[in-house]
Amino acid sequence: MCGIAGIIQADPSKSDLQRLNKMTTALAHRGPDGEGLWHNEANTTMLGHRRLSILDLSDAGSQPMHYMGRYTIIHNGEIYNYIELKEELRTKGYSFHSQTDTEVIVAAYDCWKEDCVQHFDGMFAFAIWDEKATELFAARDRFGEKPFFYYPGEKEFLFASEMKALWAAGIPRSPNRKLLFNFITIGYTDNPAKPEETFYDNILKLPPASWLKFSCIYFTLATKKYWDIDPEATPQKISDEEALTLFDDLLRQSVKKRLRSDVSLGTSLSGGIDSSAIAALCHSLHSPVNSHKCFTAVFPGFEKDEAALSKITAAQFGLQQYTTTIGATDLLNSWEKICHHQEEPFGSASIFAQYKVYELAAEQDVTVLLDGQGADEILGGYHKYYKWYWQELFRNRKLKKSGEIAAARQLGIAEPFTYKNMIAAYFPGFASVVMERQYLLQAIRQEDLAKEFVKEHSKEAYYTPPEHFNLNGVLYFNTCIHGLEELLRYADRNSMAHGREVRLPFLSHELVEFMFSLPSHFKIRQGWTKWLLRQNMKKLLPEAIVYRKDKVGFEPPQKNWMETDSVKEAIHEARKILVEEKILKPETLNKPVTPRSSHETGNYDWRYLSSSFLFK
Repeated sequence: MCGIAGIIQADPSKSDLQRLNKMTTALAHRGPDGEGLWHNEANTTMLGHRRLSILDLSDAGSQPMHYMGRYTIIHNGEIYNYIELKEELRTKGYSFHSQTDTEVIVAAYDCWKEDCVQHFDGMFAFAIWDEKATELFAARDRFGEKPFFYYPGEKEFLFASEMKALWAAGIPRSPNRKLLFNFITIGYTDNPAKPEETFYDNILKLPPASWLKFSCIYFTLATKKYWDIDPEATPQKISDEEALTLFDDLLRQSVKKRLRSDVSLGTSLSGGIDSSAIAALCHSLHSPVNSHKCFTAVFPGFEKDEAALSKITAAQFGLQQYTTTIGATDLLNSWEKICHHQEEPFGSASIFAQYKVYELAAEQDVTVLLDGQGADEILGGYHKYYKWYWQELFRNRKLKKSGEIAAARQLGIAEPFTYKNMIAAYFPGFASVVMERQYLLQAIRQEDLAKEFVKEHSKEAYYTPPEHFNLNGVLYFNTCIHGLEELLRYADRNSMAHGREVRLPFLSHELVEFMFSLPSHFKIRQGWTKWLLRQNMKKLLPEAIVYRKDKVGFEPPQKNWMETDSVKEAIHEARKILVEEKILKPETLNKPVTPRSSHETGNYDWRYLSSSFLFK
């Protein structure tokens, strides 16, 4: 895990190493263990790197790394199957001089060119300069775990792991008010129709599962998506026993590969089944680098505090559990730092809780953390997924016979299913139009927004519903189109703020592809979400964890914090900034703050607080 930065310039007479050094300095938190700067003889290309040493701690792992006298690579992330790939490449005549995964990437590129990404199981953002072809090849992992931002200027092309490195190079901050309109009104932090868009007009991001090529000769940029899932593919016919066996094997192999490390490793732990499953599998695999330390955010007195349940898992596997207790004062004290690292608005205080968990890991000198993120999206873990499954059953005339709604009600699930869902089941195109119009009307009628701001940006407002109105369709939407990448952005910035690396076993692409090949009843069955994972874990985890009925999405007491005078004052100051920017009406300053919980609708005051950082 590291920070990367680069400059490609049309004018070779410019000496921009000092500028590149400013970029890597801005990324120092991502790589506290070393720094490297390089430029080619023609002085057209400069690459910079900040290193967080995880594999091969020797100088052989330093970057920028050169290979075959032709390529120079900078890399952020991990290729988990690098050992297997190295052996395959050796049979093809390639040799290696380090024990890193970085060297394997560049050898794979020489061997397979842009198709090399198809061979990688990992989280990554890398850039390879090919001196012979005078072009840059860069790629990002399938789900967007690792970031890649770029600025396509007329006479220069700049890129980096974080936007602050581009700002350090002199690229101006120009807030994207169109995206801000959508964030304030409907909570979107991205544009599903334009995945390269960011909250800044002049800065783009390479979308997940994509690569780019930049030619120094023609000064042209090309991008391409290299991986996707077909949500309409016919599910495979498979028995419960076969599915459980394959799922268990894929998940265990994923965890095993993500335990490859030359530094200490631990786990994030909540009271839910996802992180508990990862902790259980780490324990069963007896990794010598596993510190057996776990890290938990606790909120005493809060009804959704998960301390008690997390302690059950920690005790069962003999883990050393470290907890962090945070409140409203902590939130305000850390606010500027969090916004600095996140760079773009974020939807709730859950991000702060995660930030403190990774800070705790840093205090205990654990460099790598395994986490359960991604399970909800591929296994159908959120309560909102019930209605999509029920619609699918209703359309296939199986809903009543299945007994799924009754089973869910017995578990306390109150997710509604009305005639509107029945209409949506048979007329998904019509339902999509209705949903989109409802959200757009909601956005336009947001009473706090200045009229000119609404008038200018509402024409480009968007709400994007899933294209496929079944369970796999909405899971695909949240995994590959809109939802998961946002959560991965939070995790990357929060962990790297403290020089920590986060690995996500549920996001092995082989495991994800397998889950999307299964019929829906392997995700939701007999009222239970994540059915396959629960069945898989019932022999390893306590029943209280496996069959926990309440779904808590890593939620701190945000509403309570927003009721404090200090947070109310911070929100008032944020409103002032947005009024000055002609985004909010002046009368908004006279309105009382409306506290909301992290996942509650109409969370406008939190969005004002988070958005105001764009203009500081």
